[in-house]
Amino acid sequence: MNLEINQNNIHLLLPSKVAWIADMMTEDRGISIVDALKEIYTSDMYRQLETESTKKWHYGPVALYQEIKSNNGLR
Repeated sequence: MNLEINQNNIHLLLPSKVAWIADMMTEDRGISIVDALKEIYTSDMYRQLETESTKKWHYGPVALYQEIKSNNGLR
Protein backbone atom coordinates (compact mmCIF):
# COMPACT_ATOMS: atom_id res chain seq x y z
CA MET A 1 0.00 0.00 0.00
CA ASN A 2 1.44 3.35 -1.07
CA LEU A 3 0.80 6.01 1.57
CA GLU A 4 2.95 8.72 0.01
CA ILE A 5 1.34 12.07 -0.74
CA ASN A 6 2.32 13.34 -4.18
CA GLN A 7 0.97 15.64 -6.88
CA ASN A 8 -1.13 12.79 -8.31
CA ASN A 9 -3.10 12.18 -5.11
CA ILE A 10 -3.02 15.44 -3.16
CA HIS A 11 -6.51 16.28 -4.45
CA LEU A 12 -7.85 13.61 -2.07
CA LEU A 13 -6.87 15.72 0.96
CA LEU A 14 -8.29 19.03 -0.19
CA PRO A 15 -12.10 18.69 0.14
CA SER A 16 -12.09 18.25 3.91
CA LYS A 17 -9.69 21.16 4.43
CA VAL A 18 -11.73 23.40 2.13
CA ALA A 19 -14.95 22.43 3.94
CA TRP A 20 -13.47 23.38 7.33
CA ILE A 21 -12.12 26.68 6.00
CA ALA A 22 -15.43 27.54 4.32
CA ASP A 23 -17.32 26.81 7.52
CA MET A 24 -15.01 29.07 9.51
CA MET A 25 -15.31 31.77 6.88
CA THR A 26 -19.12 31.71 6.83
CA GLU A 27 -19.29 31.89 10.60
CA ASP A 28 -16.56 34.51 11.00
CA ARG A 29 -17.57 36.80 8.16
CA GLY A 30 -21.28 36.08 7.75
CA ILE A 31 -21.01 35.23 4.06
CA SER A 32 -22.71 32.44 2.16
CA ILE A 33 -21.04 29.08 1.70
CA VAL A 34 -20.93 29.70 -2.07
CA ASP A 35 -19.12 33.00 -1.58
CA ALA A 36 -16.71 31.36 0.87
CA LEU A 37 -15.93 28.56 -1.58
CA LYS A 38 -15.39 31.03 -4.42
CA GLU A 39 -12.98 33.01 -2.29
CA ILE A 40 -11.09 29.90 -1.21
CA TYR A 41 -10.77 28.38 -4.67
CA THR A 42 -9.51 31.64 -6.17
CA SER A 43 -7.03 32.39 -3.38
CA ASP A 44 -3.25 32.20 -3.53
CA MET A 45 -3.44 29.93 -0.50
CA TYR A 46 -5.47 27.34 -2.45
CA ARG A 47 -3.05 27.42 -5.39
CA GLN A 48 -0.27 26.68 -2.96
CA LEU A 49 -2.34 24.06 -1.13
CA GLU A 50 -2.99 22.09 -4.30
CA THR A 51 0.73 22.08 -5.12
CA GLU A 52 2.23 19.19 -3.18
CA SER A 53 5.77 20.60 -3.14
CA THR A 54 4.70 23.55 -0.93
CA LYS A 55 3.73 21.08 1.82
CA LYS A 56 0.80 23.35 2.75
CA TRP A 57 -1.31 20.19 3.02
CA HIS A 58 0.40 19.69 6.40
CA TYR A 59 -1.31 22.82 7.72
CA GLY A 60 -4.57 22.64 9.60
CA PRO A 61 -7.68 24.54 8.51
CA VAL A 62 -7.20 27.29 11.12
CA ALA A 63 -3.71 28.10 9.85
CA LEU A 64 -4.91 28.02 6.25
CA TYR A 65 -7.83 30.34 7.04
CA GLN A 66 -5.49 32.73 8.84
CA GLU A 67 -3.34 32.79 5.72
CA ILE A 68 -6.35 33.68 3.53
CA LYS A 69 -7.29 36.44 5.96
CA SER A 70 -3.81 37.92 6.07
CA ASN A 71 -3.34 37.75 2.29
CA ASN A 72 -6.67 39.47 1.70
CA GLY A 73 -6.20 42.12 4.37
CA LEU A 74 -9.09 40.76 6.46
CA ARG A 75 -9.27 40.69 10.24
